[in-house]
Amino acid sequence: MLIVAMAVTMFYSCDDDSDAEGKARVKVSMTDAPGDYKNVFIDVQDVKVKSNISADEEGWVSLSGVEPRIYDLLELTGGVTQLLANSELETGTLGQIRVILGPDNTLVLNDGSEVPLSTPSAQQSGLKLQVNQELQAGMEYEYLLDFDVDQSIVRSGNSGGYILKPVIRLVNLESTGTIEGEVQPSLSQSVVKAANANHNITAYAATDGKFSLNGVPPGTYQVTVTPAIASGLEVKVINNVQVSSGASVDLDVIFLNEL
Repeated sequence: MLIVAMAVTMFYSCDDDSDAEGKARVKVSMTDAPGDYKNVFIDVQDVKVKSNISADEEGWVSLSGVEPRIYDLLELTGGVTQLLANSELETGTLGQIRVILGPDNTLVLNDGSEVPLSTPSAQQSGLKLQVNQELQAGMEYEYLLDFDVDQSIVRSGNSGGYILKPVIRLVNLESTGTIEGEVQPSLSQSVVKAANANHNITAYAATDGKFSLNGVPPGTYQVTVTPAIASGLEVKVINNVQVSSGASVDLDVIFLNEL
């Protein structure tokens, strides 16, 4: 998802320097929902914002501090995030945000083979994400782009290659919560999914078993832990997990039984 599912997160805090200058601070970070690949390398060149939501291509501004580089999306799972930009903007309406991709995107399959990840020019120019947030002086806003790898990589029927069609989830973290915990035994990376009728949020557990699902909208969720088939462990389901705004739900240690 370039949005790998794109999640936009907003944090509000006082910033004396920004307030004195009549500006707001905007941060853009990226995280990833898992996919069944060894590596997914994406070439991030720029992050741009627009002050209104009109359809024309005028008015896009690059955020300062963006370092063009290639990121492995599969390193950004289990609650890990990567800061892409940290910039000051004039107050007013932040209408849209987009991440600009370069051409050097590649996919490493589970057998270790590396294949080009074709990125159409329309995708390189960036997927437009609607924000429509009023920026106030002295405040800080952080947007988290949750990139959904599974939905963002498409197999090409004609050539047998792979195409990157970014899917991103946009989330306001101030009004969302977190589900965290630990999966044991951690014989392999388990997939942890929180789902209800409206939302489906997924992350890998880290090699030590710990996980964090960020940007979870308030509500009641079913949490499913799915270990790798080769682990010989059963799937674990936890029902009625209640998530509130600004709060973290700790599921503690989730023990998986043998099949």
